[in-house]
Amino acid sequence: MGQDNDRVVSGLICERDLSRIREAVGVHAEKIYDSCKDRDCIENARVYFDRLTDAEIRAINDSFNVKIRAAEVTDVITDIEAVPFKRGFYAVDVKLIIAVTLDFFIRITMGGSERIQITTVEGNISYDKKIILFGSEGGVKIFKSLYQPKALDIQSNSELQQSNLPFCKIEVAEPIPLSAKIRSLLDKLDDDREMERGSGPQPGPVLTKRVYVTVGLFSIVSLARVVPLLIPAFNFSYPHKHCPAGTDDNPCELFDTFDFPYDEFYPPQKFDFPGATEQERLLLEDTNECKE
Repeated sequence: MGQDNDRVVSGLICERDLSRIREAVGVHAEKIYDSCKDRDCIENARVYFDRLTDAEIRAINDSFNVKIRAAEVTDVITDIEAVPFKRGFYAVDVKLIIAVTLDFFIRITMGGSERIQITTVEGNISYDKKIILFGSEGGVKIFKSLYQPKALDIQSNSELQQSNLPFCKIEVAEPIPLSAKIRSLLDKLDDDREMERGSGPQPGPVLTKRVYVTVGLFSIVSLARVVPLLIPAFNFSYPHKHCPAGTDDNPCELFDTFDFPYDEFYPPQKFDFPGATEQERLLLEDTNECKE
């Protein structure tokens, strides 16, 4: 924070700003009681496909190689249970659903010459983990109403009612696609050799291969409660700048506020990236040690 007409504004604060704390404010806030970070390498996770077309099934069956193009966390399912004989601690079961985009490579013959055809198919993998976190004790229900002038206030319902019971928050970065491989259902190394088909005759082609992918994932898991807190406050958060806007009369005024994109024309070099040269030095040291 800084000083603007003897007023503290948003930003970094200095020691002088602390003397401008005006009051202690009581707020209801989500207090994080415990959290952890994790680096998960989800290795050889089986890909499940939903509603494949006949062409996609043939592409998977005929493919000789597969590449994972992208991955995205689409859903997270959590369950919190108290840990017996350990007061204040909770076991958090987390299931992550990750959508993956796969490119299958197929050899085809056209005009007497062999070509490589790429077919893209969407699938899903799941990953389960269990974490023990501290979430404290106690539990109350919080009821509130919404003020309505000249009418009965909107009373507490499922949307307005809260509690201070612990709840879990999952933060995930974009998954990093690492590798993918195909395995035939007839492979002797596969523990589960049944064909993926139902009972009775099949109306179309049957999937005879399975796909496994490896994905890297960074995540933070937090256990929090809604509690009343007393925090220091400087003042109301008044805006201290005007909103720039272009007009139909002169739209170039807004464009003139843009900085010239030098990095687009001159891509940054290695030493412009924090830690890049240091990481390269460590890799070279590891390589030299291996040679010795």
